[in-house]
Amino acid sequence: MKATLSGEKLISRAQQVFNVESAAIAALGVRLGDAFVAACKLIDSCTGRVVVTGMGKSGHIGDKIAATFASTGTPSFFLHAAEASHGDIGMITAHDVVLALSNSGETAELVSILPVIKRLGVGLIALTGKPQSTLARAADVVLDVSVAQEACPLNLAPTASTTATLAMGDALAVALLDARGFTEEDFARSHPGGSLGRKLLLHVEDVMRSGEQLPRVTVDTSLHDGLTEMSAKGLGLTTIVDAQGRLLGVFTDGDLRRLLEKPFDLHQSRMGDLMKRNPKTAQARMLAAEAVQIMDSSRITALPVIDAEGRLVGALNVHDLFRAGVM
Repeated sequence: MKATLSGEKLISRAQQVFNVESAAIAALGVRLGDAFVAACKLIDSCTGRVVVTGMGKSGHIGDKIAATFASTGTPSFFLHAAEASHGDIGMITAHDVVLALSNSGETAELVSILPVIKRLGVGLIALTGKPQSTLARAADVVLDVSVAQEACPLNLAPTASTTATLAMGDALAVALLDARGFTEEDFARSHPGGSLGRKLLLHVEDVMRSGEQLPRVTVDTSLHDGLTEMSAKGLGLTTIVDAQGRLLGVFTDGDLRRLLEKPFDLHQSRMGDLMKRNPKTAQARMLAAEAVQIMDSSRITALPVIDAEGRLVGALNVHDLFRAGVM
């Protein structure tokens, strides 16, 4: 017979889970000491990679820890403990450090490869809930991730123990990140497809329009022809340049709206008389995120791009930046 779900009971159980797991993490902080420092130093001195290994739920946690290490400046990968004994242990080199995860410290697949790890002479760090286990006795450094109880009401399903192990892995990765002076730019290089990567790695020249896509006229161009050029190129402005291609000014959609408030001659008015001199500009090697900042602070939607001599080399607008994922 299917039980009736009580909202109050479900929320109560969820709160108990949060309480048990937060208590498990808090207990880790009390136990931090020389072993944690030794683990950090062993990883920092590693000239190879951190090889994270485990089975079952510990394996899933280990996979995430390896990914966190790799994205924060510590080369790392996950090695499935069962596959290790069938050839994959060849992935471990003498320059590596092994981070082994097992709550019991007696996981058969993990214990079976300990002799090979020891023969390789690589550093071994154990994350275990049993500091006297087989794994712990074989390790160079033991990080105690034991918990008073699982969040599971049966005290069986790995819940608080896996949360504690994950938190310890995060603590190692972040402590090393901080000690090594890992920066936003370093993080971006590991995440070129993410929003931070695009903001920190993408330059104006990567997204700007150039060549025939650029709207440009001269000071003697009539307003009629200037508007035609502006409309054809779809940037929301046209640039006004001299014979050498140096930027003299811009005329924007906003300038046109303001011009419509007073009398003018569409064919007799010249762009040189109507343009806005000394406009905001960008440089090609400027970060695209800096161009966004210029637009935001100046309340404009497009920017001409110039070189060191003031020559027009490109232009971009907010739509270009949106498409590039910078805004």
